[in-house]
Amino acid sequence: MNYDLMARQVRELAAEEPWYVPLLSNVSALIYDALPDLNWAGFYLMRDGGLVLGPFQGKAACIHIAVGKGVCGTAAAQNRTQRVMDVHRFPGHIACDSASNAEIVIPLRRDGQVFGVLDIDSPRLGRFTETDQAGLERVARAIEEGIRIDL
Repeated sequence: MNYDLMARQVRELAAEEPWYVPLLSNVSALIYDALPDLNWAGFYLMRDGGLVLGPFQGKAACIHIAVGKGVCGTAAAQNRTQRVMDVHRFPGHIACDSASNAEIVIPLRRDGQVFGVLDIDSPRLGRFTETDQAGLERVARAIEEGIRIDL
């Protein structure tokens, strides 16, 4: 996967329309289409002290996730990427889709504070590598650079 190309595409999408709804909608579609072996790709955004479902591709998902709970909430609480090879071994994992076996969650920041997370799930155990993590973190930085949030 060419993550540098994906990050450039995100920057171009943000240049056309930086508002978070169309930007994150298109980015979730871009990721879902570009990466093999996914069953969900999308965003949770901070609202009223917790994470709420944002734009995504895949099956219907959990709407609210508390900070500190599950993989998404842990990424938000710790302000660092969570790359989980087997979600069933992750303490407190929230099973929105029982078909998900691996997950990567990358915090999105503004002024050092988490405003949301990029969440990607796979039915394949061990799906996400260090290379995927580094590349998707570049994609997340491109989102942070271009997004306009008015939650």
